[in-house]
Amino acid sequence: MNFRLINSILAIALLVLMISCNDKNGDYSEEEIAEHSEKLNEYFEAEFQKDVADSPMMQTRLGQKSDYGKWDDFSHLKYVEDLKKAKNRLEYLKKVEVEALNEQTRLSYDLYRQKIENEIADYDYRFYNYPVNQMFGYHAELPAFLINMHRIDSVSDAKAYISRLEKIPGVMEEVIGNLKIREQNGIVPPVFVFEKVLDASRNVLRGKPFGKSTDESALLKDFKTKTENLEIPGEKKKELINAAENALVKNVKPAYENLISFLEIQQKRANNDAGAWKFPKGDDFYKNALKRTTTTNLSAEEIHQIGLKEVARIHTEMEEIKNEVGFDGTLQDFFEFMRSDEQFYYANDSIGRKKYLNEATAIINTMKGRLDDLFLTKPEAELVVKAVEPFREKSAGKAFYQQPATDGSRPGTYYANLYDMAAMPTYQMEALAYHEGIPGHHMQIAIAQELEDIPQFRKFSFYTAYVEGWGLYSELLPKEIGFYEDPYSDFGRLAMELWRSCRLVVDTGIHAKKWTREEGIAYYKENTPNAESDCVKMVERHIVMPGQATAYKIGMNKILEIRENAKEELGEDFDIREFHDVILLDGALPLNILEEKVEDWISGKNN
Repeated sequence: MNFRLINSILAIALLVLMISCNDKNGDYSEEEIAEHSEKLNEYFEAEFQKDVADSPMMQTRLGQKSDYGKWDDFSHLKYVEDLKKAKNRLEYLKKVEVEALNEQTRLSYDLYRQKIENEIADYDYRFYNYPVNQMFGYHAELPAFLINMHRIDSVSDAKAYISRLEKIPGVMEEVIGNLKIREQNGIVPPVFVFEKVLDASRNVLRGKPFGKSTDESALLKDFKTKTENLEIPGEKKKELINAAENALVKNVKPAYENLISFLEIQQKRANNDAGAWKFPKGDDFYKNALKRTTTTNLSAEEIHQIGLKEVARIHTEMEEIKNEVGFDGTLQDFFEFMRSDEQFYYANDSIGRKKYLNEATAIINTMKGRLDDLFLTKPEAELVVKAVEPFREKSAGKAFYQQPATDGSRPGTYYANLYDMAAMPTYQMEALAYHEGIPGHHMQIAIAQELEDIPQFRKFSFYTAYVEGWGLYSELLPKEIGFYEDPYSDFGRLAMELWRSCRLVVDTGIHAKKWTREEGIAYYKENTPNAESDCVKMVERHIVMPGQATAYKIGMNKILEIRENAKEELGEDFDIREFHDVILLDGALPLNILEEKVEDWISGKNN
């Protein structure tokens, strides 16, 4: 056998393969590439606009006032319509000449096709969630949407608000119908969910005009406040307010009473089983949920072990801070000290809450002054800090971010839940503000919305591992330029990272290892300095959102991993500001594609 000849042939074949791989556009001319790319981008825009036209609520979120008096379709039949639409889109994409696309459009093609294929695959699990739960159920989302999203700038806007109030009974009928289908398929929330959801639902009906209370309900107060700002005659304002009160009594009240009645009955049929393992094909569902959430192929066991390893590492770093501040005792003793010492908590009253909001705002403003050290691109949208509204604060999460309107009519909002000030220690305030505000969610999401050269669907894409991974990475980033000077505040940063590491352990524990709710709470209490109320809320979040909480640490780890690789490869040529542009200027991405982008950036700088 002529090995020299064979080696020569293999070498030539490899060279041809390399050339063909590098020449991604094949034999297409620049004009043809531009034409094919423009045509596909027009398709993306047309399909995005179809989705917007199909969602009155999305229109409102975008600052548009078309279909302003309507709600989305929440019926189970919508799943079938969406599946048909996804399949039609996939057939179109299969006919696209991918080699004829420019680099940016090819990325859009890959992302869109993956999105559509995931939607089709996820159809089998369309009933594997809890539409009404303590975290984001429709019972709380509908009022929150009206209060936070529905602007009243004219009489027609006020009438549209009233129209939405009048249509709530239809929405609730659809929601109850979905709950019934899920129960038929063995998908019923555990017992603890009902008490919280029922309490939140009853809260919506507290105050005027539902009862004789001297206080106004959240919805009436919101409508009156917005309407009073209109420059119209007083009689017209009174007429609109009376119409809103009428809609609240005749439409909203019976709608919520129907939901409450259904939930009270279903509550009697619920049990305490917490994990997704209880669902039909629950293991397959959870495996899929982890894949979608993390955008990786990590198994539940691999994620569990990563969590255990990270918890041990962070405990060691916390020991160092404990020794630095001169605390005499074990780490558990130090946790108890941080949980209970009054110096770390503001008063649980209006003065304490105002102080927290003012200081959180100051932290963000200080960080704004250092952004040039870390970023080339910054968002135009403003950011405000608000407390979570009273009607939903009891069951809502610790903190969250609401994106700005694309037309600039609404700023980005960092919501802090100040219901229980014992769950909002001041030593965690820095890290929380960086995560939800700047340089965290506001930087990433607002910049994505403001990008000009990518399709609309990419501006609003949400890959949890990327978005929340960036948020957690943003807690560490300020430390690298000198923030967290107070060791207790740095302990708070570690406490937040520890919290996300424990999530890897507990989420997989509950859904793959059959841990109980109580076992999950115990793990958090034993391994973190957080208040018990934090631990309870977090475990209950795991239960109703399988896999979601694993995204934060998995995403952060990947961003740090590819950053360290870039530093090693580029040496003195590494610029953190350029790196952040690479991370942020294509919108949210799956982690594997994000890694490829950074590798391409490294190659480009090295050549």
